[in-house]
Amino acid sequence: MERADAARNRARILEAAASLFASRPPQDVTMDDIAKAAGVGRGTLYRRYPDRASIAVALLDEHERALQEKLMRGEPPLGPGAPPAERLAAFYAAMVELLENHAHLVLGTEVGRSRYETGAYGFWRLHVRSLLIEAAVEDPDVLVDLLLAPLAPDLYVYMRQDRGLTPAQITNGLARLVRW
Repeated sequence: MERADAARNRARILEAAASLFASRPPQDVTMDDIAKAAGVGRGTLYRRYPDRASIAVALLDEHERALQEKLMRGEPPLGPGAPPAERLAAFYAAMVELLENHAHLVLGTEVGRSRYETGAYGFWRLHVRSLLIEAAVEDPDVLVDLLLAPLAPDLYVYMRQDRGLTPAQITNGLARLVRW
């Protein structure tokens, strides 16, 4: 069981990090910034979180778990019971919503190759692969990462901020990808 002071420190760290990640690019937030904003020592911070990405992962965990639950047990088309292409389109829409609300956190967890090493990415990969298998798509392992590539957080932020696309435009574009 977590000690009361440790629980308070964890909550302060996560609250401070969420605020900092929302106010500026995650790569510009340092562990020292988080420790100062949380009012904890660097040792306290590093004992619980070895790096900035681990803090962002902790912040994202709740949101990703909720989406995973909907994919496994939710109503169709996001959950089981709809045709694979409809489920993939619904997954894209749900991911656009997740990115719209939490891209700053995703950018903090998915830097470069680390994107492919997160537990959430592994779950998304298995989900998309199972949809491809259900749809009897030939050689699904070739396509699974290609179908997840448009959900890269840096691409999403570029499309929203630099290109000025709306979440609806991005969702509609992604839905067109699944018409196999």
